[in-house]
Amino acid sequence: MLALLAAGSVFFPGLFLVSKRTLKLLMGWSEADAVVLSTRLVSSLQAVLASAAGCIIVSSCRDVMEDRHWLTEAYILFATPYFLYDIYAMFLCYRHKLLVKGHEEAGLVAVVSGYLRREVLMVLHHVFMVTFCFPASLLWRRGRGDYFQGVLFLAELSTPSVSLGKVLIQKQNSLLHRLNGGVVLVSFCCCRVLLFPYLYYAYSRYASIPVLAVPLVAPWQCNLGAVLLWPLQLYWFCLICRGALRQFRRHPNAPPDRTHH
Repeated sequence: MLALLAAGSVFFPGLFLVSKRTLKLLMGWSEADAVVLSTRLVSSLQAVLASAAGCIIVSSCRDVMEDRHWLTEAYILFATPYFLYDIYAMFLCYRHKLLVKGHEEAGLVAVVSGYLRREVLMVLHHVFMVTFCFPASLLWRRGRGDYFQGVLFLAELSTPSVSLGKVLIQKQNSLLHRLNGGVVLVSFCCCRVLLFPYLYYAYSRYASIPVLAVPLVAPWQCNLGAVLLWPLQLYWFCLICRGALRQFRRHPNAPPDRTHH
């Protein structure tokens, strides 16, 4: 257990540092650009690893409640430190964006305060993943429901396209950006928005009960996690839809929208 936690604690920050240094030394990128892209690369790699683990687990569990796979708990332990690392990585991105915009005079307290105000939902999401989802997935479920845990890993399938969209923000009128925007819409809807209703539907089939009866028999941890996480996914999906609609309405020769930098 400790070995996997330690491995994740070294792997994700280490990959970030190696990526940033490589971009600066070999590609000649600025510190700010290297930090932002390295953060996106690490996020995308974590998403690929989580999705791969999810595919393996889901395809291996025929009984959605009783079948087990060693990769379930192993990846939970390995990936948990990522969420703490990512809070700091996002802070670095925010700080460097301020420097690029000429706000060098801002003190650390002001920068941290501004970061927490801007990214409060994402920070709370990450803290919730560590403080609640980690013990719920590793301890409270008592070794049952590996299939459902694998499905939850598949939520990360949408992350690479979201990260790519943030990298391509400077080229909003390009075909690649528009195509990736479509991928973001579809993948986020399927992997984030529809995921929670599917979990309840899958259990209703397993237990041969109506879907609406599942919350009455599901563990309170599952219901609490869904109640807190699903509205957040719906909110982010609404923002994605609003951005896509704005992009669709924009004239092809219009300058890119820089309001979300």
